[in-house]
Amino acid sequence: MTIKTRRQFLGAMGAAAGGLWLWPLGANAMGERSLGRVVIVGGGFGGATCARYVKRFAPQADVTLVERDQRYVTCPFSNTVLGGLRGIDDITHDYDQLAGKYGVQVIHDSAVGIDPVAKTVTLAGGNKLSYDKLVVAPGIDFRWGGVEGYSAEVSERIPHAWKAGEQTQLLRRQLEAMPDGGLFIMAPPANPFRCPPGPYERASMVAHYFKQSKPRAKILILDAKDNFSKQPLFVQGWEQRYPGMIEWVSGTSGGRISGVDAGSMEVLNEIGDRFKGDVINVIPPQQAGQIAHDAGLVDSTGWCPVDQRTFESLIHKDVHVIGDASIAGKMPKSGFAANSQGKVCAAAVVSDLMGMEMPEPSYVNTCYSLVAPDYGISVAAVYRMQDGAIVGVEGAGGVSPKDGNAEYRRREADYAYGWYQSITGDVFG
Repeated sequence: MTIKTRRQFLGAMGAAAGGLWLWPLGANAMGERSLGRVVIVGGGFGGATCARYVKRFAPQADVTLVERDQRYVTCPFSNTVLGGLRGIDDITHDYDQLAGKYGVQVIHDSAVGIDPVAKTVTLAGGNKLSYDKLVVAPGIDFRWGGVEGYSAEVSERIPHAWKAGEQTQLLRRQLEAMPDGGLFIMAPPANPFRCPPGPYERASMVAHYFKQSKPRAKILILDAKDNFSKQPLFVQGWEQRYPGMIEWVSGTSGGRISGVDAGSMEVLNEIGDRFKGDVINVIPPQQAGQIAHDAGLVDSTGWCPVDQRTFESLIHKDVHVIGDASIAGKMPKSGFAANSQGKVCAAAVVSDLMGMEMPEPSYVNTCYSLVAPDYGISVAAVYRMQDGAIVGVEGAGGVSPKDGNAEYRRREADYAYGWYQSITGDVFG
């Protein structure tokens, strides 16, 4: 359907977003003209969603998605690979539906430069793309040097596995080779970072694998933080399913690491203690993806400040930043949050191209975590704009009850598997 009126546009957005906005009424004939060129850099949960929904809201828009990789391996559910529940192919997706079904032009290349004045994106292959609206969804990069002795080169021996794919497979191979009775050390970073519950689901999935194959193995979590997402629920699950296997050390109790010695396979904390592991997983401090830094889209925090209503950069006009790289108020850096932001951003971009006022946005996030294959926990939240910032809606969402019985946990695990299938279908088609 070619959208010709404001009413049709709002109806399409309302249907696509599941009623997340309240739409004003009215009509504005637009004819069959092209709406302009929208370029999206980054084909993860935020960028791919935005590309799909710009075309869904306005089929007459010219939409180009720039993504380096032919196939995208999701960080969500990558912990199930470490736990032996799934293979890497189960969490790998292509862009065939976005290109073939939705009409998005997909270019597999890397963006190496953005000129916000000339409104061009330069690709590593030498081509330049012109845009009327640019959406940047670069995800995260690591702050190498945040942990002494830990670098991109060292991560080939001591993996972070916080960008899914080869790193996930490397960590899985190391866990398989680890002796029974060995020690797995994981060191999560301070906030903010991608997927706040992710390290603790990872510990759970590794513990599940150990319970099946290496029952005398131990897990030590040296955490930079003094508390973590869904902590009471995770700890309860560990006590029930993996008693005595997982030890968590808070930042103020010596968990904050300061260095890594790859030669001796040791990590050092801030008070001088050394911990030797058979397998070590360091998740380093993070920042917005490199292209955001190169384009001058970040502030002193290393993340991208945006108008949280539209995700337009507060630094460069007609450039929007979504997903993990953006400063999005109370929203966490998660795949579901990026998916929600992609839809809101698509609405903002199309509204502006059509010369319409953007409807009032609403945002959502749901995060399922697996403590065991049949033991799920979750947190959900709804967000709205207040005084220029994204804030949580009081009384909306919540976390799994701590007194949930085994059947309740099993159902939540089933919901987790269903959630993954649903959201990857929404993102990649």
